[in-house]
Amino acid sequence: MIRLQPALPDGYTSATPDELASRIGIAKTELGSRLIILGHHYQRDEVMRWADVRGDSFGLSRIAAANRDAEYVVFCGVHFMAESADILTGEHQQVILPDLNAGCSMADMADLDSVEEAWDAIAEVTDIERVIPITYMNSSAALKAFVGRNGGAVCTSSNARAVLTWALARGEKVLFFPDQHLGRNTGHQLGYTEADMVVWDPRRDLGGLEERQVKEATFVLWKGHCSVHQRFRPAHIAAFRADHPGGQVIVHPECSQDVVAASDQVGSTDFIIAAVAAAPPGSVLAIGTEIHLVQRLAAEHPDRLIVSLDPLICPCSTMFRIDAPHLCWVLERLVAGQVVNRITVDPDTTTWARVALQRMLDIT
Repeated sequence: MIRLQPALPDGYTSATPDELASRIGIAKTELGSRLIILGHHYQRDEVMRWADVRGDSFGLSRIAAANRDAEYVVFCGVHFMAESADILTGEHQQVILPDLNAGCSMADMADLDSVEEAWDAIAEVTDIERVIPITYMNSSAALKAFVGRNGGAVCTSSNARAVLTWALARGEKVLFFPDQHLGRNTGHQLGYTEADMVVWDPRRDLGGLEERQVKEATFVLWKGHCSVHQRFRPAHIAAFRADHPGGQVIVHPECSQDVVAASDQVGSTDFIIAAVAAAPPGSVLAIGTEIHLVQRLAAEHPDRLIVSLDPLICPCSTMFRIDAPHLCWVLERLVAGQVVNRITVDPDTTTWARVALQRMLDIT
């Protein structure tokens, strides 16, 4: 998906870190309670230091919606997160993304046109009334609305098991997008095997599958993935265990199934944070998720050895676009009375996306 972020004026790109910090602090103070800054766990520290709240995408959106005093919601995250915030917040609140090019490669792997084409193709070979569409939170507002219209729901990495259990009680088959790994790992948790799953490639006719495969599969998994979590390999786990016998490996369920199977604990970002906090002092932990969170956990728990499972280290390149110059720019524009980089979702999409989100909340 193409998003156009204009280049910042030189006064932002040439400013020193200390100058930017001073200017951000002044703007934040001047805006006061009219402003809330949301910081996703994967943000760099120069941005996270200014966050009023830190957390995962949906939780941050709900917090913003509950803060009725905040007219301006500056979401230091990526595009789909800001969309979710706009869906949930009130009409008097405006959601701002500091850099419009901060997207999500996984979310961009499934667009509305491709999903609708897949839906129509599946309908030609099986009873579509018995297919329940489920979209991961890491998807566009348009896809959240699509599942809302078609009897499905949204899921997070925390509640995917509950949502898929609900879906399979309502239908015979699930179309799960955009992350194949979360769908596959959750299916294995529920007792299904690879024989029950197929991968839908949107670039090929009928997803690159035979009609028989579509009819027989319980899970039709979209060919999508997280560029960060895709990097982790069983070899990384083997190397860590060789260097640290007795160490624990904790990974995110967006990792591939062979990595999940070889790990000690698997869970969402919030799960990982809680697992690290619960580990006794002296623990040695390898974490399979985005490096900024891993480094922050290491700094917050100096009595534990916490390392990235991937020794080459991989930041979320799109999340990394949010930086101090862009944050300073949007805040100073607000002080000047100008809202820039506002993210809005149209009313019809908002209505159906809320339906899908509410189904998720009702399930969990």
